[in-house]
Amino acid sequence: MSDAPAPQKLSVELARLRDRLGNRPVTLCEVIATLRGRAYVLVVILFALPFVTPIPLPGLSTPLGLVIGFIALRQSLGLRPWLPKSWQRRELPAGFFKKTFTIAGRVIAWLERVLRPRLAWVSRPALAQQAHAVVILICAIILLLPLPIPFSNTFPAWAILLIASGNLERDGLFILLGYIASIAGLLYLLLLGTAAQKMSVSFWHWLNA
Repeated sequence: MSDAPAPQKLSVELARLRDRLGNRPVTLCEVIATLRGRAYVLVVILFALPFVTPIPLPGLSTPLGLVIGFIALRQSLGLRPWLPKSWQRRELPAGFFKKTFTIAGRVIAWLERVLRPRLAWVSRPALAQQAHAVVILICAIILLLPLPIPFSNTFPAWAILLIASGNLERDGLFILLGYIASIAGLLYLLLLGTAAQKMSVSFWHWLNA
């Protein structure tokens, strides 16, 4: 019996998606049908890509974060990935894939060069997979919040991208890097929140001086 064909590279699958769907508005259902076998993992990666740079994309973080979070929630509960039909009928804006590849083309190429199977104890166990999904879920919740803070989307997007890519290619090192990115993002928000609180207290004291 011949071995099953190896999965296509990330850049190949995403390029096929871009070429097939073009610049017109497309539904999530079309995206999932085009990506086939690894569709939901690739959707998570695809929807994190627009936010890995600090370039603002107004109006997208909430709906894309919601989709990532819902997929991660089901995986964290040990359920198969799935999206409601009403969500699958939602359209992505025209030119979404072109803009995504323009922003993140180099990131995709870099991932393709460095991802490889390693540290299997991080990526393979079922309980570990659920734990990774919990981290992605937390990052997706941060992503979908409309926080007017520079880089507030960048840290969770990188964490999602690294963990999801690591899961896709069984690369435990990338999963661990994703955990580091998620912790860095939480510390960043905590420090900014603490600084903002101190500034508001100091301003209030100055007003009442």
